Amino acid sequence: MKLAVVAVAALLLAAGVASADEFDFFYLVQQWPGSFCDTQAGCCFPDTGKPAAEFGIHGLWPNYAKCRPAAAVAGDDDDVVVEMVVDGGAAVERHHQRRRQKCWPEYCNDGNKLRPWEIKDLVAELDANWPTLSCKSGKSFEFWSYEWKKHGTCSGMGQHGYFAAALELKKRHDLAAVLAGAGIVPSDDESYSLGSIRDAIAAATGAVPNLECNRDAAGETQLFQVYQCVDRSGKKLVDCQLPMQGKCRDKVKLPTF
Repeated sequence: MKLAVVAVAALLLAAGVASADEFDFFYLVQQWPGSFCDTQAGCCFPDTGKPAAEFGIHGLWPNYAKCRPAAAVAGDDDDVVVEMVVDGGAAVERHHQRRRQKCWPEYCNDGNKLRPWEIKDLVAELDANWPTLSCKSGKSFEFWSYEWKKHGTCSGMGQHGYFAAALELKKRHDLAAVLAGAGIVPSDDESYSLGSIRDAIAAATGAVPNLECNRDAAGETQLFQVYQCVDRSGKKLVDCQLPMQGKCRDKVKLPTF
C-alpha cells in the first residue's frame, strides 16, 4: 500500500500537479482600467456597465519565493529545441530537452470549478471591485472562474474564502486615493516618477510593492498593474522581495478612465 501511495505521488509530481500548500506568498494584483483600455487592443465594459475609475482586482496569485526548474514534458513542442547540424556532409537533426522555470503553482485542481452559489453574497462587491475589461466576454463571472481555476485552486482556501480575502485586502487601501494623496492623479498629459509611485504606496500600506507597465496606443509607458505581496495567510501585506521585469521606465503615465 505504501509503495502504491509513493508511486501515485511520483506520478503527480512528474505530471506537474502542484499541491495547494506549495507556495511562499501571494501577489494581490490590481490593474488601472485606464491603462488596460488605452492600448491598441482597447477594452470592453462588463454587462454591469463601465467600472469606476479605481484600481480593479486582477487576481490573488500564490507565488514561489524562488523559481523552480520545471521538468520537461515529453511531447511538449515548447520544450523541444530542434537543431540542424552537419555530420559527415549530411544534415542531421538533434533534439534537445529544454528545462523551464516554474515561478508559481497553477491549475492545482481542474475539477474544482467555481460554483455561483458559493460566492452569491459577494457578487455585488466583486462586480464593483473585480470587473472584467476583456472583450472576450462581458461576464465577470467567467473572469472570476478563470482566476479561481488557475490560481485559487492552489491557494489552500475555499472558494468563498479566496474571493473574500482578495476583497478584504483591496478594501484596506484605495490605491487611487493613495496616489492622489501624493499628487499622482490620472492625466493624459502628465508623467510621474516610477519611484514616487512605489514610495507613495509603500508609505501608505507599510509594504513595498512591485509595479508593471504597458504601452498606450502611441507607445508611451503607463502604469498598468500594482503587485502587493501578501503572506501565506492571505491577510498581511509584506515587502515584495522578488525583482520584477515590469516593462517600466523612470517616467510613466496614469491615463484617465
